[in-house]
Amino acid sequence: MSVHVRYGEFFTFLGPPHSGKTDVLRAVAGFMPVTGGRILVDGQDVGALPPGRRSTGYVFQEGALWPHLSVREHVAFGLEQQSVPAVDIARRVDTVVARLGLAAYVDRRPAALTLIERRRLALARALAVEPRVLLLDEPLAHLDPLARKTLRLELAKLHRDLAVTTIHATRDAADALALSDRLAVLHGGRVQQIGEPADVYQHPVSRDVAEALGPANFLPARVIEVRDLGVVVETDGGHRVPVAGLGAYGKGSRGLLVLRPELLGLTEAAMARGPGLPGTVTLRVFEGARQLYEIDVGAGQLVRVELSASLGDRIFRLGDRVRIETSSETVVIVPES
Repeated sequence: MSVHVRYGEFFTFLGPPHSGKTDVLRAVAGFMPVTGGRILVDGQDVGALPPGRRSTGYVFQEGALWPHLSVREHVAFGLEQQSVPAVDIARRVDTVVARLGLAAYVDRRPAALTLIERRRLALARALAVEPRVLLLDEPLAHLDPLARKTLRLELAKLHRDLAVTTIHATRDAADALALSDRLAVLHGGRVQQIGEPADVYQHPVSRDVAEALGPANFLPARVIEVRDLGVVVETDGGHRVPVAGLGAYGKGSRGLLVLRPELLGLTEAAMARGPGLPGTVTLRVFEGARQLYEIDVGAGQLVRVELSASLGDRIFRLGDRVRIETSSETVVIVPES
């Protein structure tokens, strides 16, 4: 399969560990040989070029900073290797460190920086050479949640302002969904699906893809009715659920019903109207902004439901009889295997 990353695009390879994400980046950068196919940058086959001549900027997962060099020396390093005039190096270093919020730390070494500042420094070093392609290998890994959100927003702003073609590798669905113009889901070294984040999230082609994009419930089901605009499936627990737009599934076909916890609703069983899954509350967890529930829908199947914890919303208790509300537009069926 060929993957075409468009000029100025933020493209993400998303997948679990050992799925091949970093290998793709290393191959583009020239750090590992390519045994088949070609790598083209602006139409040029760069397969025979050494890393220093590929015009790529690489941000390693752990930063790969040199402990004996200052911030200024890190950012200037690549420019010096390119024999850029000293006056231009000084100007570009000042511009990049200011953009990354490091102007006050130019004389510090990595040990005197926080983790998020070290990640900014790694970005600054890669951007200083004005690469044609920026390669990001899990740049947000191991940051605490607040720092991760902060740097994620900074990355989005950088890409908006610089429009540099960016190839990003991550195992984190939130990073991929928030940052990408398009993404490719990798599993077992193969591309499973390519598309815009919302489309891949809402219409995964397999269980592997659905799991890569975040938490999901999977219920074995069988198609019992084919309609003009979709199908009706029956779960192994005997519950019927309509699913939109599935012409490839005929009557009797089996698959896995994919239900995202945050796309489900919950109501009292006695007041329920429309499609859904009846069940019993077996677990409730309060997380401040949201309530997490686990619902027993029969046949040994538990469904997780995530609701916003808005003031005035009904709080369900253990043992309550409820109905999980579904929508044919947000429920998906994928192959069992």
